[in-house]
Amino acid sequence: MTQPPEPGPDATVIEGTAHNGKPCRIVDNTGTVPRPELEQLLNALIEDKRFGLNMLSSTGSSAIKLGEPQFTHLQVGDDLYRFLLFPYEARLESF
Repeated sequence: MTQPPEPGPDATVIEGTAHNGKPCRIVDNTGTVPRPELEQLLNALIEDKRFGLNMLSSTGSSAIKLGEPQFTHLQVGDDLYRFLLFPYEARLESF
């Protein structure tokens, strides 16, 4: 299972509890997203039960690796971020 790297020194980190009772968090490694936006995103991810192990192949192959991060992008206001979802951490990074 892939572990997320440690947050950067300027990162904003908000802790929560996933639907299964395990600790989860959202990390804005840019330090630029307003805290209320991050809290809303974390709550939506928890409500949608997005935290935990997933069984998707991140490479599109037929091999499945448990706990591999999912990658996409996310727009907050006029800014676009890389969005990575690890089993118990959501992370926003600069492009």
